[in-house]
Amino acid sequence: MELVLAIVAVVIGVALGFLVARFLVQGRDVRTREDAERIVQDAEKQAETLKKEALIEAKDQIFRMKQEAETEAKERRKELGTLENRLIQREESIDRRAESLDKRDHQLSSLQGQITKRETELSELIDQERERLESLAGMSSEQARELLLDRVRDDVKRDAAAIIREAETYAREEADKKARNIVGIAIQRVAADHTAESTVSVVHIPSDDMKGRIIGREGRNIRAFEQLTGINLIIDDTPEAVILSSFDPVRREIGRIALESLIADGRIHPARIEELFNKAETLVGQQIQEAGEQAAFDAGIHGLHSEIVRTLGRLKYRTSYGQNVLNHSLEVAHLAGVMAAELGVDVSLAKRAGLLHDLGKAIDHEVEGPHAIIGADLARRMNEPPAILHCIEAHHGDVEASTVEAVIVQAADAISAARPGARRETLDSYVKRLEKLESVAQAHDGVEKCYAMQAGREIRVMVKPDQLDDADSVLLARDIAKQIEDELEYPGQIKVMVIRESRAVDYAK
Repeated sequence: MELVLAIVAVVIGVALGFLVARFLVQGRDVRTREDAERIVQDAEKQAETLKKEALIEAKDQIFRMKQEAETEAKERRKELGTLENRLIQREESIDRRAESLDKRDHQLSSLQGQITKRETELSELIDQERERLESLAGMSSEQARELLLDRVRDDVKRDAAAIIREAETYAREEADKKARNIVGIAIQRVAADHTAESTVSVVHIPSDDMKGRIIGREGRNIRAFEQLTGINLIIDDTPEAVILSSFDPVRREIGRIALESLIADGRIHPARIEELFNKAETLVGQQIQEAGEQAAFDAGIHGLHSEIVRTLGRLKYRTSYGQNVLNHSLEVAHLAGVMAAELGVDVSLAKRAGLLHDLGKAIDHEVEGPHAIIGADLARRMNEPPAILHCIEAHHGDVEASTVEAVIVQAADAISAARPGARRETLDSYVKRLEKLESVAQAHDGVEKCYAMQAGREIRVMVKPDQLDDADSVLLARDIAKQIEDELEYPGQIKVMVIRESRAVDYAK
């Protein structure tokens, strides 16, 4: 029973709880609904308010934009009005200018007509005056122009000749004051070298069979000979002769003596070649030493270093365009001594510098550079005085001459090299040079005859006295000299002498 009561009680409790809970839920729903309705009403009121505010703000914005647009439109209309006024003003200005240009065109056309008329009148007047002048003068305008030009040309020639004479007179007057420098400068070297050096020696053999013996089996003899001497042995079809070729003249001389000894001995093999080569080298060395000592003795120069004496001796086998350099050096020494004595400067210094001026040619095939600089360097190592070194350096213009002795050595070198016959020149080239020299002078107007003299060192030009006066003769000499300098190649200098003379001949009977 208690259990039933308990169950009933539980059921009743549960039912009551359920009813109470349901009642509470229904009350809450009613309150929630009322709150929702109140919220919706509030939201609608706020939305209405926001809508009204947005409309008001939009209307204000539209009003402001409308005002801004109207203001901008007014400004644009104002600018357009200003531009329109400017265009109107420019059009009016252009119209006025066009009218002014039209008036000027009319005025220019009228003036052009007047000018043309005046030019025609002036031309007619000039023609009339020219005809009157020609009738009065008895010559045409062209003849008058030529006459005037001839007179002007003659005046210019006379003035030029007078200026040249004044300059020459001034130079002669100054020559007395500066005799040493002017004489030295006037005769300094102006020549350039034209021909090639001889670099071969010819050895004659008794027969062509000897050529095979010189060559040897498979060429062993000729190879041994060339290796020892350092020269080239040329064996070709030349009958009874072989050629030795080398740029070193001393080696070429040693090879020549050795080959002649081999040919005379007849025993030609490498061992014999070496033996005779050593003997030839010793012999040539002795000859070089003796030649150097003899040259110093002949020039009267003492106190030379032994190496300089030996180098001088080597010049015995050196040629320059066919001229032996040792003999040339001796000539330069003697010439320099004579000129130094005439000018009153140091004779021994000039002779010593003249003897040593071409020292570098003995070794110029071994050392790079101009032979003047090479010779000066060699003399410097042998403690030669600075004045001697300067003369050696300056004798070909590698260094500017700053002493009288240096200029004297230049002049002596040019005189020795340029004198007729000193250097080799073929007959054909010699004759052609003389003919060209005469043709250059003969081509000028007023020249009657011309002669190349003194082996081409001087040309004498005979002019027609009735066509050229004294002033024209001076100009002619200058023109011929200038043309020779431009067109010809020649050693030394060429004297141009123009001769104008008038002769009156009569006979007493």
